[in-house]
Amino acid sequence: MTNIKCECGHVNPEGTVLCEACGKPIEGNQHIDGNDKKKLLNMRYDGSARRSQTYNKSTVDKIWNFFSSVRVGVWLIVLALIASAMGTIYPQEMYIPADAASRDPAVFYEDRYGILGQIYYQLGFHNLYGSWWYMLLIALIGISLVICSIDRFVPLYKALKIQKAKRHASFLSRQRLYSKTDQVSTEEKSTVVSRLKKNRYKVTQDNGHVLAEKGRFSRWGPYVNHIGLIIILGAALLRFTPFMYLDEYVWVREGEQTVIPGTKGEYYIKNKDFILETYGENDERFQKAIKKEGMVPKNFQTNAVVYKESGETLPGEDPKLEKVAEDEIRMNHPLKFDGYTLYQAGYQMNEFSSMSFKIHKTNDPDESSLGNFQIDLTSPQSEYELDSGFKVVVNQYYPDYYLDDGEPKSKTDYPRNPAYVFSVHPPDGSEPEMSFVGIGKNVDATGENDYKLGIQDFKMRDVSGITVRRDYTLPLFVVGAFIFMFGVIQGMYWQHRRIWIHPKGEGILLAAHTNKNWFGVKKDIEKIIEDTDIKMADDQQELDD
Repeated sequence: MTNIKCECGHVNPEGTVLCEACGKPIEGNQHIDGNDKKKLLNMRYDGSARRSQTYNKSTVDKIWNFFSSVRVGVWLIVLALIASAMGTIYPQEMYIPADAASRDPAVFYEDRYGILGQIYYQLGFHNLYGSWWYMLLIALIGISLVICSIDRFVPLYKALKIQKAKRHASFLSRQRLYSKTDQVSTEEKSTVVSRLKKNRYKVTQDNGHVLAEKGRFSRWGPYVNHIGLIIILGAALLRFTPFMYLDEYVWVREGEQTVIPGTKGEYYIKNKDFILETYGENDERFQKAIKKEGMVPKNFQTNAVVYKESGETLPGEDPKLEKVAEDEIRMNHPLKFDGYTLYQAGYQMNEFSSMSFKIHKTNDPDESSLGNFQIDLTSPQSEYELDSGFKVVVNQYYPDYYLDDGEPKSKTDYPRNPAYVFSVHPPDGSEPEMSFVGIGKNVDATGENDYKLGIQDFKMRDVSGITVRRDYTLPLFVVGAFIFMFGVIQGMYWQHRRIWIHPKGEGILLAAHTNKNWFGVKKDIEKIIEDTDIKMADDQQELDD
């Protein structure tokens, strides 16, 4: 590392463009900030030495220089925006509808969206926001923000901290606002300094040299923005950790108690009752919707109880539960407990819970029962032994039956339109008989069956769709957003203004610089030199060729 010693005696780091103490341009380094052929100085970083513009030898230097580039950071953000937009074209894997023909992504996207859906799936956009390359892209943006900030903040902070009132004449003459006055009295100088203080400038004097400064904190606005963005990006990455963020979905049937997903079996939810209220047919506001959809929900809620497992449970033993919370879960009225939140997100009406059947002679007009059995659709058995000696085997079960080109299939795994293929084994040991039975369907497979199955009764229930969410990252998003907005206000509504006065014989050199709002600093200069012989600073911007 080669230090550069200025004629003022200050030793500057290699790569310094303007002396940190007196501001004199360092010969041979003017190309760094593009000052070679310009009259005005580039004051963006006060000519301080930035690591990315000084070193480019080692691998660490090259990596640092790559990520310190604003252009690289912008391109990373553009790529993230494009990728995020691609992820919204079709539903993400976690949002595949529950009533889809298949919730297998390999099947769903092609079946629902054709060849474009298949390409979408094969390119991995179906699980975009959880993919390794998307998280890597977000991490790279964070790295770019950190390195960009450090590369500029540290040298700028050092340069501004040690700046002195006494500045080199060439530094002043190459400022945008500059004037030279040949004759200035001592009283006028004192008046100018007094007025600067009245205008809330911090005044530093050194043997007749004056530096008046205010609003320096506005220079740190962009770096405060970066801190806020880094916190937001960190919170986004933490959302991929189960402890910090949980978003699950569970179907809970009326009267059923089930484990709440994502809680490692610690919590259970019981659906005591599901209530659906609709708008009446005479409600003029929803006439069109009612005619189109049949009904418009007014309120749907789940009366739920949440239990927590307590104590140790032996294998095969029912868990010991204690009630944690009980409430009505409605839209915009979630149930909260121990950091978790349960939202009412959906419902299914009239799902079959059980069906009972009887066997009777095919040619019996009275259909006298020869045996009865009941199927629990929550956990159906594969075969049923009847007291009368009959045995019924369930060969095929279609929970949500439909015909696809003459072939029986099930739309979903939920018992909304159950149908069965039974084989009935008579007590005399004769050959079993095949039958197809469903709602309004009873088909003899051979047309010569001696026995027939009929539906005796069925029970139905409603099902609640509950979203389970836990989000510890939200406070980080709020803090990051607050810091970001503070940085925006800090950098937008204040300006870093500096005015230098340099004694020159019996006169003075007057120069000024600001990072924005040149009109404002011009008005300040007009106020402080009013009724004096000091010349108004000229705007040299048009001379910067």
